[in-house]
Amino acid sequence: MNTTNKALALFACQIRLAALECMKHLGFGHVGGSMSIAETLAVLYGKQMNINPKEPQWKERDWLVMSKGHCGPALYAALALKGYFPKSELETMNTGGTSLPSHCDRNKTTGIDMSTGSLGQGISTAIGTAMGHKLQGQSNYTYLILGDGECDEGQIWEGALFAAQHKVHNLIAFVDYNKQQLDGYTKDVCNLGDLKQKFEDFGWHAQEVDGHSIEQIDAAIESAKAENEKPSAIILHTIKGRGCSFAEGQLYNHHMNFSTQQYEDAHSRLLEQIKAFDA
Repeated sequence: MNTTNKALALFACQIRLAALECMKHLGFGHVGGSMSIAETLAVLYGKQMNINPKEPQWKERDWLVMSKGHCGPALYAALALKGYFPKSELETMNTGGTSLPSHCDRNKTTGIDMSTGSLGQGISTAIGTAMGHKLQGQSNYTYLILGDGECDEGQIWEGALFAAQHKVHNLIAFVDYNKQQLDGYTKDVCNLGDLKQKFEDFGWHAQEVDGHSIEQIDAAIESAKAENEKPSAIILHTIKGRGCSFAEGQLYNHHMNFSTQQYEDAHSRLLEQIKAFDA
């Protein structure tokens, strides 16, 4: 692993740790999906996105729409680690007066580009953002993160048709395909079939990668940026709860309670992973 990829892998571990710390005071939270998206956030905020934490509203920045907004803890962790706001604010998530609500809100949190609506709505706001930049002749990219269960929503596929029709090539969407949703496996709730093929059939440039591989995610984004006609979809094969000892491998880990002992065990294991990067 080269130096850059090693740094991004470390960043992913730090995101997991900080996201877990973000939920500690509550003893519950959206653990599963927050953990499965860590590598993607690390590649985006650690390398691929054009951002300026000191100027969050910078006109030339790339935008991120976290459509699966219940994974706010992971995004909050990435933003805090990049310096958008003090890391100590993570300890206030989802409490009275906090700037970090349960779901992402652009009016409350520095660095959040778009508020999360009902599941499925993020694709519409992301398309609107990308089209706006395109019409104004700007080079900004808009990145969209979707959940796999969210892809049951009809609005996703209406948006997919619209974005292809209008050649919104500056839109890059990720599907966190961890194959689990709130109340079961996606194959049992509403089988998604071949997601890569679906997006291709809807006119998108589509790829599928190991969603925990820094190298594959980075390469897929580069390929998406080279596409000048179509919007891009990157299907991330991930493990829900990845890296969190009490969540990984559990079916009902979308939103879960955890004990102090479970937290401490997961926390210590993540710290060990982080320390190993210096070995």
